Amino acid sequence: MSFDLILFGGTGDLAWRKIMPALFQAFRHGSLPAGGRIIGVARDDLSDDQYRALIKARFDQVELAKRPSEEEFSRFAALLGYLRMDLSNPADYAQLAVRLQQRPAEVVVMYLATAPGLFTTVCEQIAVAGLNGPQTRVVLEKPLGHDLASNRAINTAVRSVLTEQQIFRIDHYLGKPSVQNLFALRFGNSLFEPLWRREHIANIQITMAEELGVEKRGKFYDSTGALRDMVQNHALQLLCAVGMEPPINAHADAIRDEKLKVLRSLKPWTPETLSQHVIRGQYAAGTIDGEAVPGYRQEPGVNPDSRTETFVALRTEIANWRWAGVPFYLRTGKRLAQSDAHIEVNFRPTPHAIFKSPQDCNAGNRLVIDLQPRDGLELHLLAQGADQRQDRGTPTLAPVQLDLDFDKRFGFERVGAYERLLLDVIAGRLNLFVRSDEQEEAWRWVEPILDGWSNDNHQAKGPRPYNAGTWGPSAASAMIARDGYCWSEES
Repeated sequence: MSFDLILFGGTGDLAWRKIMPALFQAFRHGSLPAGGRIIGVARDDLSDDQYRALIKARFDQVELAKRPSEEEFSRFAALLGYLRMDLSNPADYAQLAVRLQQRPAEVVVMYLATAPGLFTTVCEQIAVAGLNGPQTRVVLEKPLGHDLASNRAINTAVRSVLTEQQIFRIDHYLGKPSVQNLFALRFGNSLFEPLWRREHIANIQITMAEELGVEKRGKFYDSTGALRDMVQNHALQLLCAVGMEPPINAHADAIRDEKLKVLRSLKPWTPETLSQHVIRGQYAAGTIDGEAVPGYRQEPGVNPDSRTETFVALRTEIANWRWAGVPFYLRTGKRLAQSDAHIEVNFRPTPHAIFKSPQDCNAGNRLVIDLQPRDGLELHLLAQGADQRQDRGTPTLAPVQLDLDFDKRFGFERVGAYERLLLDVIAGRLNLFVRSDEQEEAWRWVEPILDGWSNDNHQAKGPRPYNAGTWGPSAASAMIARDGYCWSEES
């Protein structure tokens, strides 16, 4: 299948950190369709050869295993081209159309790795230049909008020139192998499905923690924050994967229909739950791996008086028959104690205890789905040790675990998130992309939180400070403790 991939924002941070390495890995693995072209688009005045040299230099900054050899890059560079464009100038889109018509491709992918404010302009200009034909697919990076109204405006504008089947709203978490294993765990095995409900599960925790701060993204992040950057998309998509009903098949709309039902079933916010069940924080100076790091307000590009949150923890429930009464805890933050993303399913204790159990708050049966940095499953159980003596009274159980490391089992076969998603775009597979009604429902659910914080900021309160290198504000631990539970690192 011949294809053209037009990378708007082709000299930007996302292009060289994620998209180009993913395209190279697909090329290295032989999974990138033959006959393809990759055309970077940006305002910089570069020739094709200068653009290839820029990408080659940037590859020196990616993970060692993902760097090409001289010979590999020479072959990959033959796919690369460049076009200088002002995205507000219709004449430049006409120039792009001429270049694409010189060698028509079966599939044309327009990847918008730009500021979200340009999405509408680019899509409208693509249509004016006649580049929105049925062979065109447009990839939209998150965050798609700043709130519900802006999200709807973007979706309306994009759908006015493209069909829903041509729009690929990307959420790279859905492309992670570990998330694919979550779907496989639930819907490819009969072991857990009978237990996957309120009668057997006490609570579910989703953690997405980063040691890194905002790095060079201070200006962008200060206008976005953790709720928009992580919760509205990544965290809610993981919650949907855990909480959704089995779809009737593996087709895109069947899966997305079930995710939408979960989003519509989330309990709406009230003034009381907003005050008790949502915690926001902002990192102050601290220590990471023995090195002093600055606080958020000292980061380049950040307003010294910023009230932007770098940490969010919240409690919610899915109001349906499967999950009624089961709390879901979501937590994400920057400059935390370690980089770790996982989903923890905590099962209820046995109805009648005949053994002594550890007094640890996380000592019962639990399933941990590791998302990163490792990819695997941990099943935590209780067992009687060999040295227990029955004549000394009731035996005490000790925690044990089964540890399944998918990286070790499938390491050489693993496909990274962006690589998987880019190949899906070229092939036209929508299963791992987000539909517009999903996005709008997610924005509708988080918007009361944003409104509540806006009012709070007017009262000069703002996020709670926490030291870099910790697990966030103590209020997050207090929130979950009110239900009698604790986060995994507190056990």
